This record gives sequence, C-alpha cells and structure tokens, in this order.
Amino acid sequence: MTEASRQALIGLRDLHTLKWYAISLLGITFYIWAKEINKARRTGNWNAIYAGLTLFGMDFINETWNGWVFHLTQRSAMWTAPGDTALRTMMGWNLEIMFMFSIAGIVYYYSISTNPKDKILGIPDWWFWAIGYSAFCVLIECALNMGGLLIWEYEWWNLSFKGIWLIFLLGYFIFFAAIIAVLSLKTHKARIIAISTIYAVAILANVVAMGLLGWQY
Repeated sequence: MTEASRQALIGLRDLHTLKWYAISLLGITFYIWAKEINKARRTGNWNAIYAGLTLFGMDFINETWNGWVFHLTQRSAMWTAPGDTALRTMMGWNLEIMFMFSIAGIVYYYSISTNPKDKILGIPDWWFWAIGYSAFCVLIECALNMGGLLIWEYEWWNLSFKGIWLIFLLGYFIFFAAIIAVLSLKTHKARIIAISTIYAVAILANVVAMGLLGWQY
C-alpha cells in the first residue's frame, strides 16, 4: 500500500475531521441550486438542473470505480487525495471536490449556446465547451498533483502524454459528453430516467462493495 493510500485511510468518513468552512460551501451550493430550481419552476426549463445532476452523478461513478481499484489492488487508487480536508468521503473524493462538481454541470450549461448547431472554431458549440472545460480541469488537476494534493501512482494515469489523455477522456470529457447525451433526449421523462440510471449504478455499486462486502475505500 502506498503512503498516500495509508494517509487517505486516516480519517476516512470521520465526522470529527469536519471544519467550519464546509458550512459556507454548503450554503453557497444550496443558494445556487435553490436559484436554479426556482428559475426552472417559473420557466419550465429544467436543463440546468439536468446538467448539474448528470455531471455530479458521473463523478460519483468515477470516484466509485476509483475506490474499487484501491480495494482490488490493495496498493493505490488511480488518484488519491490524502491531504487536509473538511471530510474525506472516498480515497480520491472529499467535500471540497464534491461541492465543486455539484455546480460544475450548471457552469457548463450556462456556457453553451441554446442552439446545439452553433459552432465555435468549426466545432459544435456544445462539444467545444466540453473539450475546453475538460482541458481546463486537466490543467487544474496537474497543478494539484504537482502541489502534492492529488497523488497519481500508475504510469497510465500521470503527467505522461498517454496518461494526460486518459485523464482528459475518463476524468472529465465523459462527464460533459454525458450532459450532452442527456440534454439531447427529447422528453423530460427520458432525461429523468437517464439521470436516475446514473445514480442507481453508483449507489448500487457502493451498497454492494461497502455494505455487503465490507470494502473500505
């Protein structure tokens, strides 16, 4: 087991590590979501809500399989966040990351054009922003890695050319691609079913692993 993994296990889901600034982050997040829900109820346009829920659900799945990697290898997850945090929820997940991803989908939604056929630099608008935000997130992740806040252990998930592309595709681009897929569905019912499926997969995987098998990640 790597040293980062040992550190990440210390205080894992321990409420005694909570810090007061988590309340401020929670309040800001609640305010953003309350405003969006209020706006959706008035206009009938729930796309910002769908985008926000989709991205967070995809991140939930990502952090779940990342935890599975740690348990199955007993060495390291693909990425580990062992540093100081208000609450570490999984090996590579903490409250600060969760709050960020809970609003990232909404940020993406307000960046894209209302017309998916619009283009920027010859690239469909929705995909342009998916690529752009994914690249920006990878840059931030590289900075966190170089600062020792986010640890990468495996050669296929690191600062190498091959590793960066995998982080780009599986770490972020798939999130925005999922939003595009959900928003492209024709009915509210279809979108709700798609989002519910994403969360069902993540929740079931954790119930089986943590609840039934007793895995710790």
